[in-house]
Amino acid sequence: MLLAALLMVVSLGRGAVQQTYTAPADFADAKTVVIPPGGLAEAGQALAQAGVIQYPLLFRVAAFLTHSQGHIHAGEFLIPAHSSLAQLLNILRFGVVVQHHVTIPEGLTGIQIAKILNAAPDASGTISAPPEGAVLPQTYDYTLNTPRTVILHRAEKAETAALAQAWAGRDRTVALSMREALILASIVQEETPLADELPKVAAVYENRLAKGMKLQADPTVIYGASGGALASGVAITRSDLENPNPYNSYVNAGLPPGPICAPGLAALNAVLHPASSDDLYFVATGTGGHVFSRTYKQQLTNIAAYHAAIGH
Repeated sequence: MLLAALLMVVSLGRGAVQQTYTAPADFADAKTVVIPPGGLAEAGQALAQAGVIQYPLLFRVAAFLTHSQGHIHAGEFLIPAHSSLAQLLNILRFGVVVQHHVTIPEGLTGIQIAKILNAAPDASGTISAPPEGAVLPQTYDYTLNTPRTVILHRAEKAETAALAQAWAGRDRTVALSMREALILASIVQEETPLADELPKVAAVYENRLAKGMKLQADPTVIYGASGGALASGVAITRSDLENPNPYNSYVNAGLPPGPICAPGLAALNAVLHPASSDDLYFVATGTGGHVFSRTYKQQLTNIAAYHAAIGH
């Protein structure tokens, strides 16, 4: 009697599932559902709570009857609108879990990078500010509840690999070590938003280094005056220029003791492949770019033109 009853239940369940297995579901919008670790009961409950299925028991029966097709996986899945039971099971067995994204722009300090990563949604834990120049600026994908330390470690590994590759393909006439190239790239990154100007700015600074001139780079002043919080975006005062901190390249000769931000690949490659020029100076045009010159006399003329352009 018990066996017969069980067979009848299975038979009824099979018939009900077959009727609804390929029928479109009622929900009209795509839904993101987190399937917890556990079994079919936990999965069915999560799907029902999200409004993807109406009857968890039917889901469990369908999953059981088709178990030879594969296991139901835990994770975060995007379920398209009106997905049938067959489509739903296929997604939970073979679908790719939802990918979240966090973007680290070029030119951010370690403090700014930590703020972005700690605000990344659906990740877990917190991180401290990474060392300057240790992270490659780009977009990183991650899954639900990925530790932020894991994302940061990936960004650091990406930077190590990118720096090694760029260094291997460098112009061998560049008189910088790998560490020095990274430091200079962080300064060049902050000086211009225009990609085609990066090699020109790099050439100016490398020419200055070769002649023993001070770099006099405003971003180093900002970085030192802000205690490493910023490297751009604020005005510089006379007291900032006279501040004798190690990063102030108006006071100190040569490169600062470390990077001032996370440079992008374009800035790094600009330093390792600088423009061929004798320029020693540059100043903003007031319209987004810069004008370059070889002599201080021409630089003064260009500065006067800049002040005229901005109405000062």
